Amino acid sequence: MADFKDKVVYQIYPKSFRDSNGDGIGDLPGIIEKLDYLKMLGVDYLWITPFFPSPQRDNGYDVSDYTAVDPRFGTMEDFEQLIREAENRQIGIMLDMVFNHTSTEHEWFQKALAGEEKYQNYYIWREGSPDRPPTNWESKFGGPAWEYVPALGKWYLHLFDVTQADLNWENPEVREELKNVIRFWKQKGVRGFRFDVVNLISKPEIFEDDPEGDGRRFYTDGHHVHGFLKELVRDTQIEDMVTVGEMSSTTLENCIRYSNPEEKELSMCFNFHHLKIDYKDGNKWALMEPDRKKLKKLFQVWQEGMQQENGWNAVFWCNHDQPRIVTRLGDEKRYWKESAKMLAACIHLMRGTPYIYQGEELGMTNAHYTTIEKYQDVESLNYYKILLEQGKTEAEALEILAARSRDNSRSPMQWSSEPYAGFSDVQPWISLPDNWQTINVQTQLQDETSIMAFYRRLISLRKSMRIISEGTIHFLPVNEENIIAYERRLENEHMAVFCNLSSETIRIEQSVEGISPELSGDYPKMQETAWEPYRKILGNYDETDRENGSPVLKPYEVIALYRC
Repeated sequence: MADFKDKVVYQIYPKSFRDSNGDGIGDLPGIIEKLDYLKMLGVDYLWITPFFPSPQRDNGYDVSDYTAVDPRFGTMEDFEQLIREAENRQIGIMLDMVFNHTSTEHEWFQKALAGEEKYQNYYIWREGSPDRPPTNWESKFGGPAWEYVPALGKWYLHLFDVTQADLNWENPEVREELKNVIRFWKQKGVRGFRFDVVNLISKPEIFEDDPEGDGRRFYTDGHHVHGFLKELVRDTQIEDMVTVGEMSSTTLENCIRYSNPEEKELSMCFNFHHLKIDYKDGNKWALMEPDRKKLKKLFQVWQEGMQQENGWNAVFWCNHDQPRIVTRLGDEKRYWKESAKMLAACIHLMRGTPYIYQGEELGMTNAHYTTIEKYQDVESLNYYKILLEQGKTEAEALEILAARSRDNSRSPMQWSSEPYAGFSDVQPWISLPDNWQTINVQTQLQDETSIMAFYRRLISLRKSMRIISEGTIHFLPVNEENIIAYERRLENEHMAVFCNLSSETIRIEQSVEGISPELSGDYPKMQETAWEPYRKILGNYDETDRENGSPVLKPYEVIALYRC
């Protein structure tokens, strides 16, 4: 398998990264333009979300041609230049493969609609009357997961938008088509792949109603998914490339199998359990305060569990589907800089490969749109209607969208204080947050204490300290629910990390020494004495503002201690 443990991946959402031609939409030449910035940041791979031809119903995750470039993003020649320019800077390109479904505008689906049996077998169809879907499953974007086609007298499955028809992976012809897509991009020089909702590709043999939920328990981590992935990886010879699977509602046991090198499936997995700690009763569209105690437990279970069975995590807070983490778990006003740094260190010092989503390294915040007209995302627009139908007022529905909408991460990258944040010369396709004149690359390049500078430090530490990239992890049983504490070990090296997740100053009363038998004697006492023989290698507060050896963690403070 590829050597990726000391690597860092930067995710680019091209539509919102940099517009090079003045049409308000980001593009591939815009990425090329910013490669020196990404090299300066220190990242190793660029995960680029889909730029393939698409009607953009789901912002590119509804693919109508897997082996072409959508003209709004540039040309194939632009992509080939991007590959070359990135390689010149020792940066690899990772592509996003949407293999669970295609757009209904894809040639395969259009041929299926025209009655061609070969292509009807590429998708999942069920006979039925127009008034009764085959099952009561719900789409993840709201509404039923089936759509009726009167001309055929059949329903097709779409776990996402009605224009995203699920592929039939049980059909070997489908699997071969998708292998050819991988081979095509490999030949172009692509060095890694991210597979969208790939644990949903194996559907059940029998489709039945779900009296307990929305149907996901019947198709998540399905019976044949591990076999399908082994076949895809083997036949396309990508076992030595960096590969990551987006795993929806998955389990620890399955992610161990997906990412254990001996299984020869994927390099690593995304799971999202830690990003559901503010879902009231498990409902994304019902708000509650984050359950930080649950967050601590989830990190411990997944970090230590994957380690025990040789699995590997992709560690992250943000992506194109998630709200901005500094708004969600930090304090974007009083402790904006401190909380953004703490949240970064919290995951970058864990066991796993860290992912940075564009603008995260600046502490970009949620967009805070105040009218529904500002929103572009199909999921957000669908759920706005659903929330109103459920009795929410417009103000209540907008409050929920302001916290949950995927558009929070899709506002334009904030490059400078110039008009349109240096993203474009014209009005962007989606509105900017109001804070772009103060939160931007230009400003932070001039500040040695910036959030960006802190990210560069984190990346540098991962590359220079094997304990971060290769060491074991063990979570420390600190009783305070707002403190995440863990240790890393490698041979005679030892590191301890303490993160304050709150806006309160917290005194850790207990001695860290002797927390558990295996740790006995390995920590200094948490009292008003120096930390010898440990030295502080990372923190987000000015040392002149701290008593030597203080056991107090200031609001959103992170401290990393090291000895060898």
